[in-house]
Amino acid sequence: MRHGKKFNHLGRTASHRSALLSNMACSLIEHKRINTTVAKAKALRVYVEPLLTKAKEDTTHNRRIVFSYLQSKEAVTELFRSVAPKIAERNGGYTRIIKTGFRQGDAADMALIELVDFNELYNPNAEEKKTTRRSRRATTAKKVEAVVADAPVVEEKVEEPTAEATDSTEEKTEE
Repeated sequence: MRHGKKFNHLGRTASHRSALLSNMACSLIEHKRINTTVAKAKALRVYVEPLLTKAKEDTTHNRRIVFSYLQSKEAVTELFRSVAPKIAERNGGYTRIIKTGFRQGDAADMALIELVDFNELYNPNAEEKKTTRRSRRATTAKKVEAVVADAPVVEEKVEEPTAEATDSTEEKTEE
């Protein structure tokens, strides 16, 4: 009997299932979305969301815990450097599962699982935050140009050197 055993075993042994979920979690973190079956996507969501929660606080202990699940240095680095800052203000629900129909060969129910904050179609406000920063130098340069343009023009006469002055300097250099 399977009383109280709530997670999906996915028709695999425990070691095969943990390796499958670890590899799928690494792929999800690196590619931000993957295409898989609905059952695997639901199992992956339960597996990866606690890891994403741990990644919000960047400590050595949390990095080691996440590495024990993922077994990939590249995935852990990507998770803590680029994914965690984007999900920092979110309280949960880091992944989204979108059903995509049935697979051609065996009619398995397929789904797309993705990280919520990395989809530009559903997050239009992410692009609004990316405004270019204006430097103060540009505004002060414009003010200086305006002040210079408003200032009265003072013309100074510059005397050109005469032929006698140039002859005397040439004689000094010859001696």
